Amino acid sequence: MKFLISQMTALVGGAKRRSNSRLLSRFLFILAALFATFTVIFHFLMAYEGQTHSWITGFYWTLTVMSTLGFGDITFASDLGRLFSMVVMLSGVVLLLIVFPFTFIQYFYAPWLDAQNKARAPRSVPEGTSGHVILTHFDAVTLNLVEKFNQYGIPNVILVADLQQALNLHEMNLNVVVGEVDDPETYNRLRIHDAAMVVVMNDDVTSTNIIFTIREVNDKVPVIANADMEDSIDILSLAGSTHTFQFTKMLGDVLARRVLGLNMKANVIGNFNALLIAEAPAMNSPLQGKTLAESRLRELTGVNVVGVWEKGRIQLPGPGTFVDASTVLVLAGSEKQLERYDRLMGSAGHISENKGPVLVLGGGRVGMSVAQTLARRGIDYRIVEKKAPKVQSDERLILGNASDLDILIQAGINDTPSIIITTHDDDLNIFLTIYCRRLRPDAQIISRASLDRNVNTMHRAGANLVMSYASLCTMTIVNLLKPEKLLMISEGLNIFRSQPAKGIVGKALRDQTIREDTGCSVIAIKRDEAMLINPDPDTVVEEHDELILIATTEAEKKFTHQYKQP
Repeated sequence: MKFLISQMTALVGGAKRRSNSRLLSRFLFILAALFATFTVIFHFLMAYEGQTHSWITGFYWTLTVMSTLGFGDITFASDLGRLFSMVVMLSGVVLLLIVFPFTFIQYFYAPWLDAQNKARAPRSVPEGTSGHVILTHFDAVTLNLVEKFNQYGIPNVILVADLQQALNLHEMNLNVVVGEVDDPETYNRLRIHDAAMVVVMNDDVTSTNIIFTIREVNDKVPVIANADMEDSIDILSLAGSTHTFQFTKMLGDVLARRVLGLNMKANVIGNFNALLIAEAPAMNSPLQGKTLAESRLRELTGVNVVGVWEKGRIQLPGPGTFVDASTVLVLAGSEKQLERYDRLMGSAGHISENKGPVLVLGGGRVGMSVAQTLARRGIDYRIVEKKAPKVQSDERLILGNASDLDILIQAGINDTPSIIITTHDDDLNIFLTIYCRRLRPDAQIISRASLDRNVNTMHRAGANLVMSYASLCTMTIVNLLKPEKLLMISEGLNIFRSQPAKGIVGKALRDQTIREDTGCSVIAIKRDEAMLINPDPDTVVEEHDELILIATTEAEKKFTHQYKQP
């Protein structure tokens, strides 16, 4: 009863709801007046036929006829009475079965349902919320970010303007706030003064408006933005963006750097103070065909192999890990150690057995970024693009459908060492991967994935390496959010800091069982102001040291649970 009273009170509250209630009350009054009129006429006609009934019986007859139940226990004998019965029945059909349901839904149920929906979609974050990340756009990248934030216990909220979309996201157990993205009051309700970061991934024009609105409310909160166009970078920065990225261009650069057998040098992909993280292909290098123990890489250069990409999957290596033509090494070391690695590799095997150009399928923003990176490295390439560009085209651009065998032969698929598939359509990328793998079983195929769920599918289709756009954006943003604690170097492989637990202090690294127990590897120790990169196994961990470890996400969780900080 209390629930019903509260709901009715909420319904009649508010100007619009009060207006709807008045309209519904008028309709019910008209309906009641019609019931009374028909009841009076019923008595007169029954008296005309010589029948006598009570007023309750008259009302009962009117109700059963108007509702079309018509039990037949009370009937007229005259034509006039039967004509009246038809009028009552038809009016009941119109008013009770058509007008009344529509009126009830329009002026009673719909406003109540709308009020319930609005109550489910919050207009502000809870009091006391701080250190949270605000996301102003929802897509596959946002969903990936939310999953990563939840994994590390970082509070987050998605700002959505559309109520129905907010309700849909609420059903997915996502934290959502409804509000206009260009309203300063929205960001006050999001407690932007206590936020750790705002991520703006809308289109360039909308992002500019959002950032400018944010700066009207708060000029200190870090704002991360994505620029679709090159010219938008400066505009977004002028509007107040703290960090502006062209993620499609970054993805193209990453795809191009993964081409095997063309350059054996280590490509730096991240740093943790003086500790550099780099990737290096092993194809046709002195490392190919050996285990890591046989390569004596750490002894000769000082670098530590902290991960290996093998057929699209990142793994933590061991001394017996075998290096073959498709392996990409993830290296950790100082700048000098990586220089020694480059000198050791020299020019051995820097030219692939296939002399043809690298084949880039797709001439969009990612494809053109791939071409620019390849050109900077002095690598020949051919781009296959279906649509003619609006600006002056590259002389190495071939117009045509990438599924046309003649076009692919013209582009050099028979001689290419690597094929890079860059379209934004995952279905098309899977199709082209299967097709190219059938045509060239021996070529390296690198593919772009817009959605993380399609990564494994592309590997099964025959891709040697798949780079996810969503994962690239996530890694970049998370690394900016916690640069002092975390560095994601790939999806599922992280470098993180930790204070040594009591069970670690006072023991040499060779006497520790960290790797055996958790799967984490110590790759550096920060001692006072010095950074011991790839420390010697005899190094003893001191109480005030800071460990820098590399691990998969699951291994990191095991370490945090087993070696709790003091």
